Amino acid sequence: MRMLVTGGAGFIGSNFIRHELSKYSDVEIFNLDKLTYSGRLENLRDVEKDSRYNFVQGDIQDEATVEKIVKKGIDVIMNFAAETHVDRSIVEAGAFVLTDVYGTYNLLMAARNHNVRRFLQVSTDEIYGSIETDSFKETDPPNPSSPYSASKAAGDLIAKAFHKTYGLDVVISRSSNNFGPYQYPEKLVPKLILRALHDKPLPLYGNGKQVRDWIYVEDNCEAIDMILRRGQSGEIYNVASGNEQTNLEVARLILETLDKPKSLIQFVPDRPGHDRRYSLNASKVKKLGWRSKHGFKEALRKTITWYADNEWWWQPLLKDKFVQQDAPWLER
Repeated sequence: MRMLVTGGAGFIGSNFIRHELSKYSDVEIFNLDKLTYSGRLENLRDVEKDSRYNFVQGDIQDEATVEKIVKKGIDVIMNFAAETHVDRSIVEAGAFVLTDVYGTYNLLMAARNHNVRRFLQVSTDEIYGSIETDSFKETDPPNPSSPYSASKAAGDLIAKAFHKTYGLDVVISRSSNNFGPYQYPEKLVPKLILRALHDKPLPLYGNGKQVRDWIYVEDNCEAIDMILRRGQSGEIYNVASGNEQTNLEVARLILETLDKPKSLIQFVPDRPGHDRRYSLNASKVKKLGWRSKHGFKEALRKTITWYADNEWWWQPLLKDKFVQQDAPWLER
């Protein structure tokens, strides 16, 4: 299988590439990544010499670059490429529209023009918005709260439209909050881990009681692979482990694991449009045979250990204001 993975130098994309190369001997991967702040070649240092892996630096908005790769004879396109950080979307929403919407359209056009066998759109639970009770099903309508989630919802809808209008084989995965190795430290879990390691305050928005369903990135990669190979054309699949935790509970567990005082927790002004609770019904993907393999506490300990042991990876990132500051969206 010849596979184009866009955004493959990012967090989930790099873990997915590693997963595919370790699991399948007959896969050939083309990784197209713009190498923005969160797309880093360091994320794939261990596979860069694999003969089945090819890296191309480029933007999914660039039609010529995408065409050059796809016309080589790509079987499947896996679209991980996205602007993903909610705080950044509050400050610079335009970049999210261009990448998550127009970039997705550009990839879909290339897939249609060159008879790509399957297009998998990697999406997020955030497109559904917040839910107080129960869990979102794939049939529930998008109700995004941030420019980020709105841009991802738009990308999903365009992908669905290409399936309905042109008959393109499209499947969509929507996962809950991922965490694990190689996650850029603007995101909650790595940000709290690095601050705890340095005995710095752990900032939590509002009262810290926002609920997220956490999934270890390796489990999500397994699910995405299964959706690619077994999912029904035109369908959406929610992916979640059922590990619901408040942000406050996550912070406390990180401090407990590192034997740090709970007094390091610091509450900061909440961000605009902050969703209260995300929750997905993942029964559909489980019918394909998928099950998460990692409990939350076990996976969090593994993640903490990885960051503690890999300072070489995160040390250069500490100057980013979205890593340093408590509420960077306030500076607009």
